[in-house]
Amino acid sequence: MISIIPSSTFKTVPWKNGKGETTELAINSTGTLDNFQWRLSIASVTENGIFSDFSGYKRNLILIKGHSIQLTHDENIVDKLSNILDFATFDGGSETFGALSKGAIKDFNIITSKTSCETKVHTFVNQTNQSINFNGLVFAFSLSDIIELQDHQSVHHMISQGDLLQLTNPKHIELSGKDLILVYIKETNEHPTQN
Repeated sequence: MISIIPSSTFKTVPWKNGKGETTELAINSTGTLDNFQWRLSIASVTENGIFSDFSGYKRNLILIKGHSIQLTHDENIVDKLSNILDFATFDGGSETFGALSKGAIKDFNIITSKTSCETKVHTFVNQTNQSINFNGLVFAFSLSDIIELQDHQSVHHMISQGDLLQLTNPKHIELSGKDLILVYIKETNEHPTQN
């Protein structure tokens, strides 16, 4: 199934730590901020500080605007995101400190339950063509351009820049775009993570 989630339906929700706001693009149907299986969002980081605690979840954080951010997890593991579409994967329960080097940044977040989801993230700066066959959910988002999609019946779809594409159990899908984020989520347990 092909679904296009327009940017006009994205929601603004507070950070769990109350120190900022997140634009929520998509969340599983029964999900809430405190109890969900997966969630995709975009947030601005304007100052150095500790990230919200998401114990029980895996986080993928992608730099989508700004110069760079360094993430230090539990005071010893460091991820430095210096280029657009660089990303880090880390435990949401770690104490993660974000340090900005040259002003505010914007990031794209994929947060998934460690017990009920398997997640893979791919980013493509240059124009790419991807054949997609997957038993689960696939999300696509472009930072700068339209996404072109051709389904198994050779029907073409055009997804506007800034809108989110959601594919459910896609088969024989051809997708092309640039500055592209692709997220694969396979739900392995129908019950959301309990914190």
